[in-house]
Formats: sequence, C-alpha cells, structure tokens
Amino acid sequence: MRRSTPEQSENGFMQQFDIYYDKEEYEVRRQLRAERRAERARRQRRRFIAFCAVGGGIILICVVCILVLVFILKKNDEKKIAEQSEAQYITGVFPAFADDSYGNEADSEQALAEGLTMESVPLPSEPAMVMVEAEEMEGENGLETEAGSLTGVAELNTEPDEGTEAVEEAVDSGYAILISLSENRVLASRQSKTRMYPASMTKVMTVLVAAEHLKSAEALGEIFEMTQAIEQYAYVNDCSNVGFSVGERVTIADLFYGTILPSGADAAIGLAEYTAGSQEAFVDMMNEKAEQLGISETTHFVNCVGLYDDEHYSTAADIAVIMNAAMDNPICREALTRHIYTTMGTSFHPDGIVVSNLFLRRIEDYMPSGEVLGAKTGFVNESLNCAVSYGVDDSGHNYICVTGSAHGAWQAIRDHIALYGKYFR
Repeated sequence: MRRSTPEQSENGFMQQFDIYYDKEEYEVRRQLRAERRAERARRQRRRFIAFCAVGGGIILICVVCILVLVFILKKNDEKKIAEQSEAQYITGVFPAFADDSYGNEADSEQALAEGLTMESVPLPSEPAMVMVEAEEMEGENGLETEAGSLTGVAELNTEPDEGTEAVEEAVDSGYAILISLSENRVLASRQSKTRMYPASMTKVMTVLVAAEHLKSAEALGEIFEMTQAIEQYAYVNDCSNVGFSVGERVTIADLFYGTILPSGADAAIGLAEYTAGSQEAFVDMMNEKAEQLGISETTHFVNCVGLYDDEHYSTAADIAVIMNAAMDNPICREALTRHIYTTMGTSFHPDGIVVSNLFLRRIEDYMPSGEVLGAKTGFVNESLNCAVSYGVDDSGHNYICVTGSAHGAWQAIRDHIALYGKYFR
C-alpha cells in the first residue's frame, strides 16, 4: 500500500481525501466488508426467525390453553345441567315420576289422582311446575275428585248414536267431534269419520309414543344434542321450531315441552331420534301404536311432525282416541296442559327459551264456564286450522273436542268454545 498523487500512479484508485490503494487489495477489502454485512444480515434473520418461532409458540400455547379451558368449562356446564335435570326436572317438572313407581299401572293411576296441574300459569323464570293436590283442586275449581280426574276411559267410544247431534252451523270447521268421557259417548259430530290431514295434531301421537318408550323417569334428564340434519329438515319444510341451535345439548324433558307448546319440529324430531334412532323408525312405532289403539284402518303416519303427505292422514274421531291415551299418560298430560314453560339454560341460551301454548292462553279468557285443560293445534295448507283439546265443565265432567279445516287460528278457538259452551253442564 502506498500514498501517491493521481499524476504519480497510473494503477492507483482514487478515494476520498486523495488516498489511493492497490486495486487488488481494495477488492479483497471490499469483498470482506460485503461478507461481514451478509453475515450480519444472516444473524439478524436468524434472530428474527427465532423470535417469531418463540413468540408463535407462546401464542399457540396460549390458544391451546384457552381452548382447553373453554372445553373444561363447557363440560362442567353440561354436567351441571345434567345434575340439575335429574334433581329438578324429574322431581319438579314431572313430579309424578319422582319415585320408583314409573311403569307401574296402579301406582301411576294413584299419582294421576294425587297430582294434577290445575293452578294458574307460573312465571317464565320458574323452572318447574307446582303440582296441586286433589283436595286443593276441589276447593279451587269445585271439581269432584272422581269426575275431575284426568284419566281417560280405557276404550274411547267414537261411534255416533241416536242421541248424537249434528254440529251446529255456527261452527266453521269442516270436521268436528265432541265426546263426553263421563258418558263415553259422542255428543256432536260432523264428518268425524272422514279422512282428514291432522297437521301438527300428529305431535300428540309423537309425545305419546316417546313417553311410552322412556326407559325410566331419569331419562327425562338425559341430554340430546341437536344436529345440522334436524335444523335443515325443519328449515327446508318451513316448520315451526323451539329455536334450539345446532350442537345445543338439551334435556329430553325440554323436547317433550318443545314438541307441544310451540309445536317445535326440532323438538319432535329430536324425540324421534332419541327414542328410535331415526324418524323413519319412530314413524313405524307410531303406526304400531295406531294399530294398538284400533285406528290403523283410518289413521296412518309418514312423519312425526305433521307435514302434509297423501299417506299421512287421520280422522277427528281417531285424533280423539290418541288424545284420550295421551291425557292418560302423566308425561304427555303434563306437556299438553302446560301454558308456559322455560327450557333449561345452555351455553347457546343461558336463560333458556320461553315457550307457550297459545291455544290454552287464548281460550281461557273466552270460556263462559268450565276450563280447557290441554290442547294441541295444527296447520298446513291442505288441512287449514285444526285443534284437539281436553275440557272439564263446572260439574267435573271431562270432554275431548277435535276440529279440523277451520278458516283461521282464532276460528278454531271459537269453534271449541261454541262446542263446549253448548254441551258443558
């Protein structure tokens, strides 16, 4: 290396401050500097990658911990719901099965006579219905225990006799029947043996079959998870629903109430799948029950919801037979006579879902005497508005009323009021 002036060196390379170096030496130095810069860049990249890896790992661990915590909390909630279901639903919502008498005919009849839902509607926040003793019923409603019992007749007579009257013209429904259970005879009839489409009155048979196939009282507290297929079925067919969400885990008791009060297709299909594994298998059970009831020649089911189908049919008389059997079953009777109800809280609906039987809530303000204790309505375009109800007059005599093909939901209510009003004692 040497210092020189531009005039003294032909091979020199000018740098700042007029310092000149040998070209080869300069290239070596430049290359070394470039390698050092490259090495620093590589070290910085490695540190950055290591920082990202460590940071990403920490974030991943945090996410996993949060997911595990959410999963654990969800499982704890489900466990609490299950425990509450056993403790509250069995002894509160369905108190007739609080002991080991489930399935025992004699004990069940005694439970029916001792505990009946006849009091005013509880607030939606109340998780269970309070049962009223037979003695309290007499004091509050003036009903005689024997006549006021909700147990139906063993074999309901639906054949009109010489004393059966034609339904008066003021009744709009094209099909109608009113049966006195106390006398076990048809008081009034209009095309009661003619085939009709039952629409959601079908769900009375749905809860009856499901109730009769419960393994035990504790099964009411078991959990059923709503599926995408159930929601899709209800959506495609434009069905009414309770409002359960896909993946929501609900109690079997809620499925019973949800099937009747808001006429929920999601609850009805849930009951069917819980009971038989599929709706198709459950429908076979429904038709078997129709055969047991002696109505299979005029009643046939294709689905558990009540959707229209040419092969899904019944008669007003047959629906009365089904209602009679359902009201004789404590679980079905509890669902059919409930005015308002709140489902158990879940992660989807922490406060539960409030559902109500609009027919019962509407008709109670317009009955001139007596009381309508239980009911189920239905509607499809092919059937118009139909309803089946269970009433008791001021003397404690029980009746079943079925109407079909009314032009409006309120008209169906007015038809029941007219029939009960004429024949109640």
